[in-house]
Amino acid sequence: MAKLVRIMKAAVGTAPKMWGASIVGFGEYRYKYASGRENDWFLVGFSPRKQDLTLYIMGGFDRHGALMSKLGKHKTRGSCLYIKRLSDIDTAVLEKLVSASVKHMKATG
Repeated sequence: MAKLVRIMKAAVGTAPKMWGASIVGFGEYRYKYASGRENDWFLVGFSPRKQDLTLYIMGGFDRHGALMSKLGKHKTRGSCLYIKRLSDIDTAVLEKLVSASVKHMKATG
């Protein structure tokens, strides 16, 4: 988890914050639902779940096809990246993915 904290903190430039009981998030943005309802959420984060380590890449994965193909063993759903352990993926590629996602989220607001 310490490596994830370093990667995400470097990308966002802020200290981690707990979002609920089990999610560690970095940064913050205002999310607006299609219904018009708004909510504050983090730019990037992770949660060490029982089945998988869940990484929250809020910008999604569609624009990151080249990076995703080099990442290693993983699954995605929505803005969630699921891995069993960090050793299953290339952490240098993860750093690029996290940085690109944070940059996109900051640019789109």
